[in-house]
Amino acid sequence: MEFETRAAELRQILNEHNYNYYVLDAPTISDFEYDRMLRELEELEAAHPELVTPDSPTQRVGGKALDSFAQVTHRVPLQSLQDVFSPDELLDFDRRVRESGAQPQYLLEPKVDGLSVALEYEDGVFVRGATRGDGQVGEDVTENIRTIRSIPMKLEGAPGSLIVRGEVYMPRKTFERLNEERELRGESLFANPRNAAAGSMRQLDPKIAAARGLDMVVFNIQYTDHEPFETDSAGLDWLRSLRFKVIDYQLSGDMDEIQSSIFELGDQREKYPFDIDGAVVKVNSLAQRDGLGETAKFPRWAAAYKYPPEQKESVVEDIVVQVGRTGVLTPKAVVSAVRLAGTTVTNATLHNQDFITEKDIRIGDTVIVQKAGEIIPEIVSVVKEKRPEGTSPYLLPTVCPVCGAAVARDEDGAHIRCTGAECPAQLLRNLTHFASRDAMDIEGLGPAVVKALVDAKMVKTPADLYRLEKDNVAKLDRMGKKSAENLLAAIEKSKGNDLSKLLYAFGIRQVGQKAGKILAARFGSLDALAQATEEELTAIDDIGGITAQYLTEWFAAPQSQHLIAALKEAGVNMDSQAAPIGDKLAGITFVLTGELSVYSRKEAGEKLEALGAKVSGSVSKKTGCVVAGEAAGSKLRKAQELGVPVLDEEQFLILVGERDGDSDALLAQLKK
Repeated sequence: MEFETRAAELRQILNEHNYNYYVLDAPTISDFEYDRMLRELEELEAAHPELVTPDSPTQRVGGKALDSFAQVTHRVPLQSLQDVFSPDELLDFDRRVRESGAQPQYLLEPKVDGLSVALEYEDGVFVRGATRGDGQVGEDVTENIRTIRSIPMKLEGAPGSLIVRGEVYMPRKTFERLNEERELRGESLFANPRNAAAGSMRQLDPKIAAARGLDMVVFNIQYTDHEPFETDSAGLDWLRSLRFKVIDYQLSGDMDEIQSSIFELGDQREKYPFDIDGAVVKVNSLAQRDGLGETAKFPRWAAAYKYPPEQKESVVEDIVVQVGRTGVLTPKAVVSAVRLAGTTVTNATLHNQDFITEKDIRIGDTVIVQKAGEIIPEIVSVVKEKRPEGTSPYLLPTVCPVCGAAVARDEDGAHIRCTGAECPAQLLRNLTHFASRDAMDIEGLGPAVVKALVDAKMVKTPADLYRLEKDNVAKLDRMGKKSAENLLAAIEKSKGNDLSKLLYAFGIRQVGQKAGKILAARFGSLDALAQATEEELTAIDDIGGITAQYLTEWFAAPQSQHLIAALKEAGVNMDSQAAPIGDKLAGITFVLTGELSVYSRKEAGEKLEALGAKVSGSVSKKTGCVVAGEAAGSKLRKAQELGVPVLDEEQFLILVGERDGDSDALLAQLKK
């Protein structure tokens, strides 16, 4: 039929463009045209589900969320390599290889700092992806692997069974963008691309992994039905012909030449989109590998040369303080230019006041600088015998260098933070948080639109959102008249939100959704809450002394008072509209699992909280009840093992008064 032919044609075209874009890095069509064809294919498959194939580009967006990962026993173990840390140790490796009688040709490749995984194909179709784990047993991450667009889902001309090994990584540019977005949302930042890749690959919801922009490079054939190759390089070339993104390699039989290439690779590591923490040297001949064999831990035919952190002296010329999007004051040392790991370094992170004090870093000091994790320059130590006279200990400022508001030390003592509610340095983060779903829930006002509004100088505080004019908004890039109308309608709608959402939107430290609901219900209006003393606040259950202090300090700050006055003038609701219905479920902790048909888990949790219950994300002996929807998994099994009462969706609806039935009997069952 015509639609079958068109679907097959679209799959072929889109897969070809995926290969050009994600493997060859040579796109041949615009993103707009690609998205248009993908939308057409999605609509065809939605109308005709029988057309969906495993290699369809539509299957890369992330499927159904899992409760846990299944274990996978590797058909061929994913071995680790013996590390060597010096040229002498590398020469010892070469000597041992040659003493076996081999005259080796070596294959040299960069050691990607990511997450090692195995990909399995049957009859040319991708069937499973698993993490390395302990080398023998890993975790099934098939659905997350599908979201990596450089990995082929179908191989042309491949044998019956094929298992390849590679490294999942997060490109550095993607890592930087992800951390910027997480900072805007007030989320914790990933320490480095490797942690980000590992965390993304272990997301139970594949849609999250799909949004992370992961990539993968292949470096080994674990198993194949193909006629045996004589060399590793021939196998890699074959994988490249199958359209895998394959690791770059060099060949040489001269260990001196290999050493020179290793050092050159280290100097040029910045040219790669991924981080590398060393270089891998492998005997290229597979027959020679068989002869060399392996120890209990490592193969004898390979070694991983680990780059030592390069350290050099520099001088601290100045210390400047930057205010991050979350208000944290971050000191940075301006140092005299020094070449490290292939790049020129002129700045080094100082982390926080404790770091500066512990190492006693002062302006004018001669210091030892290195790249931490080969990414971020940092100061290792001070060469105190070279310290000039007249220097003094450095202390961070007591007021924000951007807005002049008071700064406060975090309760854990790690950071000093600006407390200004309208601090320009925090504007992007504050606006993004203010508009987020759990706060004022302004649909269409995501990080990109927020940035566009700020760049156009249309918004300087959250209150300015309520003064936007349609014609001005419509002129923003990718906005237009209709989108502007929708955005302004969403902003107008947010004026009627309950006080609890506004309290959370303010971003007051330690005042999350739960605290916002408690405070709104207790005081009824923002004015009443603003007048509350610390003693009155700490008398409320779940409001501790530190939270009470943060609240009173926030309401007393001039910037906060200005923001409240501006929001009032704009017509934003300042009163509580929804106090708890009752307390019949007080003292019972619920856990929700599986898929519910009537409410989302979040909505179901709000129903329970409105009746006084507590909602948790994990099952324990203290859990009072588990509500299990369709496809409930490990949480249901744990509840059954612990003897925790379990309600299905119909019983849950009866309990919260949404269905007719004996809710008292169910409640009695839970309180036994």
